[in-house]
Amino acid sequence: MTAALGFRAGRGGAVVVAVAAGAGAPRLVLSSYLATAAAGDRLAYEPYHVAYELPRGPGGEPTQEAAAAVAEGRRRQADVAAKALANLLGTLAAAGQRPSVAALLINRAGWMTDLLPHALSHPAHPPVIEGLAVREALRFACRERGLPIVEMDEKTLIEAAAVKLGLSPGQIDATLKALGAAAGKPWRKAQKEACLAAWVAATGR
Repeated sequence: MTAALGFRAGRGGAVVVAVAAGAGAPRLVLSSYLATAAAGDRLAYEPYHVAYELPRGPGGEPTQEAAAAVAEGRRRQADVAAKALANLLGTLAAAGQRPSVAALLINRAGWMTDLLPHALSHPAHPPVIEGLAVREALRFACRERGLPIVEMDEKTLIEAAAVKLGLSPGQIDATLKALGAAAGKPWRKAQKEACLAAWVAATGR
């Protein structure tokens, strides 16, 4: 069976689920959380929230201080993510599992390229931008470990999975529930989505 990791990012890190799949039903290998910030490190946990609270330049523009804070926070995110992924892969290898691919769930906010001005333009924006930053930290970590990444739109995941797996949404949901029984808690929407992304990636279709 081919193993894959599925990541569902959020502020401070990502839910990560490892699945092995091949002929027959998929098998849950691991359900965990991969942090992108050390405990107590707010700058790495939410760099754009920190920047939002800093003084602004003329016209509300980001200051050099804000840009430097975000850059440092994201550098720390990448460093923590790379080390955490290395540890996770080491744990899986010791158990006889070597994931060959990572599936990263993304959303449609990827059109934003200049993140800091957008994050500072409205109080509702930093939470969205934090997720984008964590995804980039995960990409960096995977590149560091030589782990190929496939990206999947979280909004159309079920529909795409139904086509790729040749199963109905109901069959997929039943399988995810059965896998969750083996995983234990928490097994919420984020875990299910990460699991499904890994399942699809592991099929290699």
